[in-house]
Amino acid sequence: MGADTKQADFTITIAGGGTAGWMTAALISRLFTRGYKVRLVESDAIGTIGVGEATIPAIQIYNQMAGIEEAELLRHTQATYKLGIEFVNWREIGHSYMHGFGGVGQDLLWLHTHQFFLKYKDSARLGSFDDYAFNCALARRNRMASPDKRNPALPAYDLEYAYHFDASLYAAFLRRRAEMQGVERIEGRIVSVEQDGESGHVTQLTLEDGRKVGGDLFIDCSGIRGLLIGGALGVGYDDWSSWLPCDRALAVPCEPVEDLTPYTRSTAHGAGWQWRIALQHRIGNGIVYSSSQKSDDEAADVLLANLDGKPLKDPLPVRFTPGRRHKAWEKNVVAIGLSAGFLEPLESTSIHLIQTAIFRLIALFPRRTFDAADIDEYNRQTAFEYEDVRDFLIAHYKVTKREDTPFWAYCKHMDVPEPLAERLALFSSSGRFFQHVKAELFREESWVQVLIGQGIDARADPMIDLIPEQQALGHLKDIAEVIEDNAERMASHRDYIAARIGKPPAKISPAQPVARSPTQPRVSSSARFNF
Repeated sequence: MGADTKQADFTITIAGGGTAGWMTAALISRLFTRGYKVRLVESDAIGTIGVGEATIPAIQIYNQMAGIEEAELLRHTQATYKLGIEFVNWREIGHSYMHGFGGVGQDLLWLHTHQFFLKYKDSARLGSFDDYAFNCALARRNRMASPDKRNPALPAYDLEYAYHFDASLYAAFLRRRAEMQGVERIEGRIVSVEQDGESGHVTQLTLEDGRKVGGDLFIDCSGIRGLLIGGALGVGYDDWSSWLPCDRALAVPCEPVEDLTPYTRSTAHGAGWQWRIALQHRIGNGIVYSSSQKSDDEAADVLLANLDGKPLKDPLPVRFTPGRRHKAWEKNVVAIGLSAGFLEPLESTSIHLIQTAIFRLIALFPRRTFDAADIDEYNRQTAFEYEDVRDFLIAHYKVTKREDTPFWAYCKHMDVPEPLAERLALFSSSGRFFQHVKAELFREESWVQVLIGQGIDARADPMIDLIPEQQALGHLKDIAEVIEDNAERMASHRDYIAARIGKPPAKISPAQPVARSPTQPRVSSSARFNF
């Protein structure tokens, strides 16, 4: 983006650090190289939540734009790979399924693998739906592989991955990069926000020691409190707790274990769920729960009783209201991160929503006049994105066979937003799913894995009857066998990381991968994550 004379010395002031603040500073300072000044105000005395340790595959786009190499990320943030999420006890106690990134199976004609599975799921010849996704097969075996786009017949063709990392180390890593790119960090606690008496625009921030920090555009990364967007500008908040009943979280790291799992584990409990994220140097854990159903002490007892090793700190409490701001951009303030809204960490979308907010701001970056058309479009896209992610998260709670506690009974029988209700009804009637607009984050494969995994009562597409049963079952068997053969040949997750960061070399891919049977060309899309 070039800077004209009217835009010279345009000052961007970021209020708050943490993941949101430093992701914003690192990318904007890399791209806006002429005519813009970027500075960030944060206080060492104010802690950040810092529990957003899991990502989705689109994080790679941010890394590319920010100039971050994968090996560099792995070394500096103690990162591991993430192939998907395991959900334990969500459908019913004792049940487990995977939501893996990437593709699922192989189409036969225009019919998708999940539609064949729904038709014959009660057959003794079929296993789990996880058997038809390469990411899931790798994850179950604690293995990792490189994506291979040379041959669509290979399971690795559809392989997509994200990362787990230490959020505090990630913010520090981005801070170093941002400061090298010219970002000015101002240490201090913001005590008041001054506004123009006529326009209402923020003009400057007053720090505890009396210093004043001005700017043209202010980016609110102050966290859940929303110091600028909510506190100064008074932008309201949509409360979605009737659909997403968890409003508390406790986070605690514990000692590492030998098995380095390349997936997040989400284990449902009586009034919420617990996450487990394996990093190179420790395991990140947390419990998300409803305060109306479980006290903080009770939640802490559940969390600490289900750790792999000794806790390294006391649990860190987080209180939140699931929802979003009525507007993420008001006047000359843009809210990014928790100040714009917070759903919950169930599908690891918190960092992604930071990323897309930054991209959206870059695409709609304002003149000093702050044209209403740009602001309105930013807010329209933000509202759609939050509601889209919200409905996917709600589906995890709504579609369940559990009624063993008041929490799960409420979730199973609660009313849901109309767009979600329509999607669930269509899938139940025929196993069909359609993406309504390109901007939706989660594609068909993601929805299908979750709905089937959660135990939705769904009939198969009637067009499956066009394929003879023996051929259909043979098609499923062939997919599962090829995926299993390839998964067994891949390196362990730990060895794969060691090879990437320059430790003693490990074999990270087979010399001769096994191809799919060429019964039909692949037709369906893999689960690309748009933003």
